[in-house]
Amino acid sequence: MSAPITQIQTNAAWDSCNTPRLSVLIPFYRDAPIDLLEAIAVTCPDGVEAILFDDGVPDVTLNADVSEAIAGLTIPAQLITSRINRGRSAARNRLASAARAPWLLFLDADMEISPEFLTRWITFTQTTRAGALFGGFEPSEPRRCTRVHAALAEQSDVHSAREREALGAVAICSSNLAVRADAFSQTPFDEGFEGWGWEDVDWALSASAHIEVSHVDNPARHDGLETVDGLLAKFSQSGPNFARLLSRHPDYAQRPGAKLASIVKAWRVAPLARMTGAFAARFAALPITIRVLGLKLYRAGVAAEAL
Repeated sequence: MSAPITQIQTNAAWDSCNTPRLSVLIPFYRDAPIDLLEAIAVTCPDGVEAILFDDGVPDVTLNADVSEAIAGLTIPAQLITSRINRGRSAARNRLASAARAPWLLFLDADMEISPEFLTRWITFTQTTRAGALFGGFEPSEPRRCTRVHAALAEQSDVHSAREREALGAVAICSSNLAVRADAFSQTPFDEGFEGWGWEDVDWALSASAHIEVSHVDNPARHDGLETVDGLLAKFSQSGPNFARLLSRHPDYAQRPGAKLASIVKAWRVAPLARMTGAFAARFAALPITIRVLGLKLYRAGVAAEAL
């Protein structure tokens, strides 16, 4: 008989809490979630469980470290380990299926949280009529090699709840997202999105057609700032996912980035956009604003090639 696709480990506290109020769900793939897990344990109010998904093929050492960390926690915790890489959407869906609370909180493994973070989430989930809430995020203090990514995040992703509310569902990311379990069961992540990018925008747009999706100020700090080359590598994978997003949500074509990709496609300059954008983003002597524009041009070139 073949080995199971997933292995499941629970700690001693798991069976002692059958009615949690909040399930904290953390997928990871080669990124160590231990610092976040320890922060959750230290700041955890009553009624919170933590579930992690190692989206294989597992790093044996990292998986063992996470397993040891979970075994030592006093809060209910579970580690699900996949033998195969299932992708970001499938990992989140699998986490949701294991959760026992009426609210799910998705966090990326490289997030940092404040001591009041989980308590605020409990309050928000108990007082809202919305089906999903995005708490926002802040970039970590950038190193010299990651300051371009920090500048891109400041432009594109870092907003107050009021600013994000004006943008609506398109301002939602899955890095700090709370969702009612019953609402999520009706609109899981689309597992047709593979590789990197756009699956959380697709989820938000799909979910907002059925439930109220809102914003609150409860940011987590994003510690996963990338170098320019790291971002370019991720952007290079995102074209098919962007095309899938537009096929499912044609109105997204009116967003500025989508419009730029359409122009690049119409002018048939996608390879030039990629080459020029990558050069500008990497050229350290240019102002940060120009380097950020280079990233956006490169991303538009990738998207145009997939449309």
